[in-house]
This record gives sequence, structure tokens and C-alpha cells, in this order.
Amino acid sequence: MTRGTGDRQLTGAAVLALSGLAAEPAGPPSSARFPDGAHFRIEIPSVEGPAVLRAVVAEAAARRITVNRVSQGSGAMLLSSAELAEMARVGADHGIEVSLFVGPREEWDIGRAAASPDGQVFAGRLRGARQLRYALDDISRAAEQGIRGFLIADPGLLELVTGMQAAGQLPASIVWKVSAVLAPSNPLSFRQLERLGGSTINVPADLTLGQIAEIRALSSLPIDLYVEAPDAMGGVVRGHEAADLICVAAPMYVKFGLRNSRLLYPSGAHLVHEAVAIAREKVHRAAVALEWIERNGAELTQSAPGAPGLGVPEPPR
Repeated sequence: MTRGTGDRQLTGAAVLALSGLAAEPAGPPSSARFPDGAHFRIEIPSVEGPAVLRAVVAEAAARRITVNRVSQGSGAMLLSSAELAEMARVGADHGIEVSLFVGPREEWDIGRAAASPDGQVFAGRLRGARQLRYALDDISRAAEQGIRGFLIADPGLLELVTGMQAAGQLPASIVWKVSAVLAPSNPLSFRQLERLGGSTINVPADLTLGQIAEIRALSSLPIDLYVEAPDAMGGVVRGHEAADLICVAAPMYVKFGLRNSRLLYPSGAHLVHEAVAIAREKVHRAAVALEWIERNGAELTQSAPGAPGLGVPEPPR
């Protein structure tokens, strides 16, 4: 560890400054915040069922960190009503948003375009009105068990469900998380998804600080960003950069995928032990990133459990 006078820790930026060097400017700091005034929240993705959710809660408690949101990629459609209810209870008990992917989707449909090398861009889209119908039933079924967060990967579905919510046909507390499948790379695409009703929007993990600042200049909507991305999304590892990212992107959901791990979708009992191990390591990655955030000295604040704006489940009484 580099030490300065009086055994005071020197930052990398300070050491560079002594040599007349400066890192690339990060871009203007964001003045936007979550409703509670916090700069960031922690999200653990690919939490594929109750057992994995319980493991995340236990690991976070052991490491004394707060997980604000978990998300899931297999889809609410592959969980039983009892499993949905259990995830809702665990989330509600710990003030954690539980965000479930909506199914079905084109990548698992009988059409094969999404399975082709050039067709992966269609993976999360919905084929035809029949899949739209199933998607609405999927949301309604999970919402009946108290789930209040959903990942949306189809712009038509996003427009439809936010219209239903505005009309009082779906709970007002539902958070619509725009999936990484739709991740916009420029400010105008981001704003289009905001206009369709997205509550939070996932952007690509490899955007530069300057590109994120460009998006933030046009919108104050929460940005979701993988600071570690799975291999299928490029395998970016930038948890050490979390503080700089938050300064530019706030309000920001700091997401922890895991490079060099199995793709879990669709998950189930045959993968549960591996899914638990992967989720625990993601929590460990989050704990390490929080150390980097503290080391930065930027005085960034994280939301507490159950903070306003989280889609914390509301299990039926």
C-alpha cells in the first residue's frame, strides 16, 4: 500500500499528480439522485429462484453489505406460484426489490431466427400477439403473488404494460426494468425507452465514462450498469471503477455479473447448486467493489433496504 506523510494513504490520482500526470477526465458529475437522495444501489442478477435468493441474503449478511435489488433471467413463467410467493416474502422481509424476467420470448420459441449467429438481437423479443398475451399473463400471475419488479426486453410490451399501469390495471408500485437485451448506447435511444415508460434502463457494460455522461445529460432516470459482465455480454470487469462510474451515472444500479461462469438460463433444480455458488461470488464481488468505492473518498451514499422507488414485493396478506 502506498503511504504518504504521517502514514496517510495516497490515492492513485494523487501519486500521478506528483508526477505531473492526470487520468482521462471522467465527465461532469451527475447531480441526479434516487428519491432517498442516494447515489447508487447494488443489484445481483441471475437470482433464479428462492434457494438462490436466500443464499444472496445470507451472503450479504455475512459480508455486512446491503443488496437493494435482485433480478432473474429464466422468467417468472418457470417458477411455480409457491416459488413466486416465497421470493416475494423473502424480498419483502429484507427490503429487496425482486425483478423477474417476463416470458415467453423469441429465443425459446419454435422460430429459429433468434438461435442463429446473427439473430441474437431478437432473443428477448416477443413473437406475435400470442406471446404478448402470455407475457401479460406472466406479469399478472407473478403480481398476484406480490412481485413488483419485472425485466422487459420488448418495446411493444413496455408500452402496453405501462399503459395498463397508468389505467390502474396493474399495481402502481411495479418497477419496469428495461433489460440489457435492449440496452441503448446513445442518449436518444435511452430517452425513447424512458418515454415508453421504463423505470430503470440497462446500458451496455462497455460504455465509457464520457458516453455515460452524455446519457445522463439528457435524462435523470436510473441507469443500470454491469460493472462485471458475464462472458456473453463481453466479460467486462470494472468493479474497481465503480466510484467513477457512479459519480457520472448517479442514480445508478451497480450490477454484478460474473465472468467465466456458466450461463444459467433457463435454470432449475439441475443447476441450483451452481447458481447458488455463482450468486454468492457476485455478492463477494459487490463487497470488494464497495471497498473500492470507499477508498475513492467521493462520499457516495447507497440506499438502505426498502428505500423509496424500489419494487419491493407486496405479498398478499
